[in-house]
Amino acid sequence: MQLPLSQLSAQLQKGLRPLYVLHGDEPLLQQEAQDAIRAAARAAGYTERSSFTVAGAHFDWSAVLAAGGSLSLFADRQIVEIRIPTGKPGKDGSQALQQIADSARGNDSVLTLVSLPRLDKATRTSAWFTALEGAGAAVQIDPVERAQLPSWISQRLAAQGQRVPPGEAGQRTLQFFADRVEGNLLAAHQEIAKLALLHPPGELPEGAVESAVLNVARYDVFKLSEAVLSGQVARVQRMLDGLQAEGAAAVLVHWTLAEDIRALKRCRDALDAGKPLPMALRESRVWGPKERLFSPLLQRASGAQLARLLQSAHLVDGIVKGLKVPDWPQDPWQALQRLALQLCRLAR
Repeated sequence: MQLPLSQLSAQLQKGLRPLYVLHGDEPLLQQEAQDAIRAAARAAGYTERSSFTVAGAHFDWSAVLAAGGSLSLFADRQIVEIRIPTGKPGKDGSQALQQIADSARGNDSVLTLVSLPRLDKATRTSAWFTALEGAGAAVQIDPVERAQLPSWISQRLAAQGQRVPPGEAGQRTLQFFADRVEGNLLAAHQEIAKLALLHPPGELPEGAVESAVLNVARYDVFKLSEAVLSGQVARVQRMLDGLQAEGAAAVLVHWTLAEDIRALKRCRDALDAGKPLPMALRESRVWGPKERLFSPLLQRASGAQLARLLQSAHLVDGIVKGLKVPDWPQDPWQALQRLALQLCRLAR
């Protein structure tokens, strides 16, 4: 069965499944989910634990199968944890995981916990993953997006008995907090815990968050793309500054922006040729979140505007590779900022 992360705690209180699969790229949430399952298992009498990390194509699965198939000398019940950092168990692993799934049904002496990274669609429909999902509960752990972050922070504060001031002031505080920790959920958790040490339960004093929370945000170029296409000017400037400070390659940032611009121009040309929007997006290989962002932008942008933007992307390509271009900043990051803001203004 598929189980939303938000329902994991309630499900554990109702009764343990013999097998759990956690998959996702958010370390904090995955660790918390693992801890919750372990705590529920210990309370149910699973007092021994074996842990295996699958490394390399020649991993010996026989030890894993033996751990799950043998009773402990010291405990009636045991937890067997299997970590697969690559998400690819290989042929032998696929067979072993299907065997583990088969043996999990009706076996209350062993609880199996499988931890995986974020999986693509092909992996989620593979025989081994389908077998695991059918034998227990599969929990997909998605990252907390920027729009959800203020609410997540508020819930975490509430869990430790704290809250921000009501009304607009509190919302500004949560937005400030989110800006400081975006893309770094583990650090966000630490900053929230720090507030519990600095202040008693109840409403946080004015300025407490601003003075205590460090700037630990981490950005990636794919989130930058979403911010640019959404027309979020302030966030784009903040992300570009953060990427530069983190040592990101200017060439990679430019490639991401230029790919979006090229895809927009292809879609616009297809629309001008009479093709419907869904077909234009599909032919340009635009789907998922990008599809939702492209649609309103294409309704506003003309072919001429996108052609000028494409020319700007061509000029910035030269700048990030060391060429000098008249009327453009010679610093690659300043040029990238101008290009990103041109696209932002088109998206607003």
